[in-house]
Amino acid sequence: MQKITLFSLCLLLIISCSEEAEFESHIIDSEPSLTRAEINDFISSKTQKDQIFDWSMATTTMIHSAAQLSDQLIAIGYQAEGHSDIENYIGTTDQLPKAFLDKRQEILDLVLDMEQKATGDQSLELSQIVAYGLDDEIPTLSLKITSLETVEALRDDESIRYVEPMGYDPQDDPDARQLKSSSGCDANPSSLNGGDYTTTQSYNAKIPWNFNNHNVPAAWSQSTGDNISICIIDTGAGNGQDNLGSQFASGNSSGRFIQKYSTKYSGSWWWKKKDSPHDQCGHGSSMAGLAAAPWSTDGNALGVAYKANLVTVRAVEDVLISSSNEKNGVKDALKLAGNRSDVKIVSMSIGNIISSGTVKDGIYYAYNRGKLLLAAAGTSTSFTNWAGVIFPANMSQTTAVTGVKAQSSYQRCNTCHSGSKVDFTIQMQRSYDSNRNSIGLSANSNGSKYISGSSAATATTAGIAALVWATNPSMSRSTVINKLKNASQLGNNRSSNYGWGNINAQAAVQGSGY
Repeated sequence: MQKITLFSLCLLLIISCSEEAEFESHIIDSEPSLTRAEINDFISSKTQKDQIFDWSMATTTMIHSAAQLSDQLIAIGYQAEGHSDIENYIGTTDQLPKAFLDKRQEILDLVLDMEQKATGDQSLELSQIVAYGLDDEIPTLSLKITSLETVEALRDDESIRYVEPMGYDPQDDPDARQLKSSSGCDANPSSLNGGDYTTTQSYNAKIPWNFNNHNVPAAWSQSTGDNISICIIDTGAGNGQDNLGSQFASGNSSGRFIQKYSTKYSGSWWWKKKDSPHDQCGHGSSMAGLAAAPWSTDGNALGVAYKANLVTVRAVEDVLISSSNEKNGVKDALKLAGNRSDVKIVSMSIGNIISSGTVKDGIYYAYNRGKLLLAAAGTSTSFTNWAGVIFPANMSQTTAVTGVKAQSSYQRCNTCHSGSKVDFTIQMQRSYDSNRNSIGLSANSNGSKYISGSSAATATTAGIAALVWATNPSMSRSTVINKLKNASQLGNNRSSNYGWGNINAQAAVQGSGY
């Protein structure tokens, strides 16, 4: 993760008989009953001691108020009768069966009828309510809802799994104090210390210093990630970075491909437009570089799996999954990855301290299709990284990674989160200088830059997982995870804060112990 505000991490942190009376009652009913400050105070009270906030903790009035204070979009997760184990079901079929589609239509009919009454507009149509179209693979809806009674009716339905204000972001509070971490959006290259990389004999490519700490170069004699595709769900890939474009398959990285997509929309949902796949933040480019930048001819920093294929998806504006467009974008990106047989690994250096049912459903979808889902444990300032492992890294379906300092004892990096949900660690910060971290690609030009936090650790682990998987592409996800675990320093004695610890890439590729 790169940018987390202080506030988000403290959070991360009667119907009358007459038709006229009924209309007036609903119009009043559409106004938020709670203020933003009241909602934020409640969220803050729940997000303490490693707890992630879930909207199931909130009252119906709070959910309705939060929706009206944002974009009025409500995320609805549903299920058909007899499908209570939905976490293990989503993604197991190419299309939702009829029972799910019938339930979806029932919800749509209910919401349309109640919203027509709430607005007094009998000409209101479904096209004016449905935000992102109808998803035939994942049982979730995003609907514009104005009435408190509509929200009440949905929450009273036992077949509905969640009802959430999709676009509510506590950070939209103008009084919220914002404090960026040391690794916010930055697309420009860094001035590198010559002691933080070694230069290869062929093409003079740069090997980041921390690769040697994890025996990555030693693993290259046996695997370079050939024929494995890594999907980076992030802020996209920089159009001005040739190593993520025309030079991706150059030098010692020939015979592979990079493909760029966008699943994120910009603007209000009724006039939204699809974003380009190009990185405007810089974060996604650096993550892509750490995982799979080419061993190219321009002296740039190379990635861990420099022969792996790369699929980049722009799903978020920055590293916080906060807006409706971003939550839907991440869900659709996970579907894209889940539907590709060549993609084995999904790397997500993004998240929030508030969970999202929409994103969870995307996680279930990709996980149930066998993908290894790596997620950043969280990155923020040293004053707020006590918040613990964030969402979605806190989910059992994801493998959480954080960054530690380069020293014999385990100590998280200055901006990294730790906690019981962490599975693996990567040394990505010098023990004596917090400004000298791992090295990835910049987005705006053909240069390299320092990149820190659990973000860097997650993308590096994605590259190591690709090296392991390339030794036998038919391996299962669990086999790959076990190889990583067995090749980690704490593999036989899991830490309560750092999981299985630092990974030895060479040992993981060889299938041996640390």
